[in-house]
Amino acid sequence: MSLTQLAKYPSNHAILRPLAAHLRRPFSSSDETTTLTIETSIPFTGHVIDPPSRSVDTTPKELLTFFRDMALMRRMEIAADSLYKAKLIRGFCHLYDGQEAVAIGMEAAITKKDNIITAYRDHCLYLARGGTLVEAFAELMGRQDGCSRGKGGSMHFYKKDSGFYGGHGIVGAQVPLGCGLAFAQKYLKEEHVTFALYGDGAANQGQLFEALNMAALWDLPAILVCENNHYGMGTAEWRAAKSPAYYKRGDYVPGLKVDGMDVLAVKQACRFAKEYVLKNGPIILEMDTYRYHGHSMSDPGSTYRTRDEISGIRQERDPIERVRKLILSHDLATDKELKDIEKEVRKEVDQAIAQAKESPMPDPSELFTNIYAKGLGVESFGADRKELRATLP
Repeated sequence: MSLTQLAKYPSNHAILRPLAAHLRRPFSSSDETTTLTIETSIPFTGHVIDPPSRSVDTTPKELLTFFRDMALMRRMEIAADSLYKAKLIRGFCHLYDGQEAVAIGMEAAITKKDNIITAYRDHCLYLARGGTLVEAFAELMGRQDGCSRGKGGSMHFYKKDSGFYGGHGIVGAQVPLGCGLAFAQKYLKEEHVTFALYGDGAANQGQLFEALNMAALWDLPAILVCENNHYGMGTAEWRAAKSPAYYKRGDYVPGLKVDGMDVLAVKQACRFAKEYVLKNGPIILEMDTYRYHGHSMSDPGSTYRTRDEISGIRQERDPIERVRKLILSHDLATDKELKDIEKEVRKEVDQAIAQAKESPMPDPSELFTNIYAKGLGVESFGADRKELRATLP
């Protein structure tokens, strides 16, 4: 289905609404203003900085929104697994299920004028930034209605109008770019920050330390977020890093270790970090999280860890189940209502996939766009340099 075809849907149609617009039922004014103070699962651990309070303020509406948004992300990634196995998604594909609390908690603490840049496990961050399911699935399947016009695929989601700068395939390369975004924010005297996300597998990259050094020298509003899911591809962190305390890696740069499976802890840490870097320069956040799938779709994820380990994390630390328990314990919804939300989410994902499948493949001429500046009269020849194939616009 093309964007023209999608235009026949009203703007409030479920398929076209970003995550934040998806709320199952209306809330009373008291739900908007009632404050719940909840303690994080474990304390924050600071490096050369005093950590924030464990007590986090939230509202019934926010908790129910967290539940629905994370359930939608989880369902999207499970569906992407099936589409990949059906060969409708090609190439590399890295899934985020298990790590949803990082994307949702971070988004709850910032605005769309703050920037986010990440590596290739980017689908859910794109949704959190305001992307739609149809755009996400169309991009995954290489269709022209995708967020990168079907030319980026799984690893290169992008939404500049919401401050989402990708989606990068080179390990660690997004961190210097993120520090560059932070430099621009400081140069333009904006009161906004940049979150540069990377995994524990990228934490030993030299370019990360070079970028961090410059960010510290110039007091840039850069927040480096290590999403530590404990395995860089199939290598456990302790086998790859002499010091896996990544929040301490900045030495002269403060750090904070956060339970990345606790959405409220992530929210508190990101809010704290934003306030800090605007006054003092960079900080490192280490999100202690976990991925349920393998590194990518080519990795079964069970040759270097046991199934008991994975099921144990699901039972004890799953971010969605933690929010479910909070909602039930505070009588904000019934178990049946939460299950109904999950059914609605499943239906939305199925509808989005069906619409994304109707989107056409990019026109072959798209091979030549976004490469050269327009209007230069660049010519394209065949391999023998004799036959003129096209004159580019």
